[in-house]
Amino acid sequence: MVIHGGAGTIVKEDMTPELELAYTEGLSEALDAGFAVLKEGGSAVNAIKAAIVILEDNLLFNAGRGSVFTKKGIQEMDAAIMDGSNLAAGAVTGVRNVRNPIELATEVMRNSNHVFLSGKGTTEFAIKQGVKLEADDYFFSQFRYDQWKAIRDSDTYSLDHTHQRLEELMKDRKFGTVGAVACDMHGNIAGATSTGGMTNKKYGRIGDSPVIGAGTYANNKTCAISCTGHGEMFIRSVAAYDVSALMEYKGMSLQEAMDEVVNKKLVSMHGEGGMIGVDAKGNTAMVLNSAGMYRGVRDSDGVYEVKMYK
Repeated sequence: MVIHGGAGTIVKEDMTPELELAYTEGLSEALDAGFAVLKEGGSAVNAIKAAIVILEDNLLFNAGRGSVFTKKGIQEMDAAIMDGSNLAAGAVTGVRNVRNPIELATEVMRNSNHVFLSGKGTTEFAIKQGVKLEADDYFFSQFRYDQWKAIRDSDTYSLDHTHQRLEELMKDRKFGTVGAVACDMHGNIAGATSTGGMTNKKYGRIGDSPVIGAGTYANNKTCAISCTGHGEMFIRSVAAYDVSALMEYKGMSLQEAMDEVVNKKLVSMHGEGGMIGVDAKGNTAMVLNSAGMYRGVRDSDGVYEVKMYK
């Protein structure tokens, strides 16, 4: 199992020991929750959902409760999940007041005839499926509000994840997305991604996270991928699916295909970020072209690792 909590300019000099510990603990908790599902014989889909719920409930990560403010001063969240065993997928965008958008995306995959729902329709479907809703206050955090307040009267938007001052917002970009991929005991794989988007975003902007093939993809024949980064570039390059295509049509390994997309194709397009992946044999990879990426991996061979920096 592999998870990520966003990529960008993440350097040790910007981290206090307390903040570094908080991120490490948050990532570890999510890894443990997802891996526990796998250890008990659960599906890859249920494992990644369990991990992402933990990250969505953690204010440190830009997803769910920790989502950033849009131009209108509200939260609009996106999420997607895909089952590699049958190519089933569910995605939502522009979600409001849903505690865990990944749970709603899973309901779309399992209990609708659709793949992608947007806006008010997602709330109607959430209520019908019994997905938990929360009031606006649940999604409020002071440091997210201060982050937004610094740029709300401008046309500037920010991909930053934590910094508050404007000059830091624009210099130290962090792409606040969370994601997970997993391979279960049956060799089935799955991938999922969830995000609060960009601070001060307008026009109903949608990034790559909920777009199947761009920010999220899974196919038992190849790989499961979750991306984090400059969404426009990941959409234009169909980044997640491109890894799968390189594996299927060119015979590349997971690591080779991810390196090709992240460190060559995206770099040539000035696309910054990273991705995590797993294949049906349990091979994993975490590749980034930014200064850092919150990430972690755990497997049945005893490998357990949480990283932030490159």
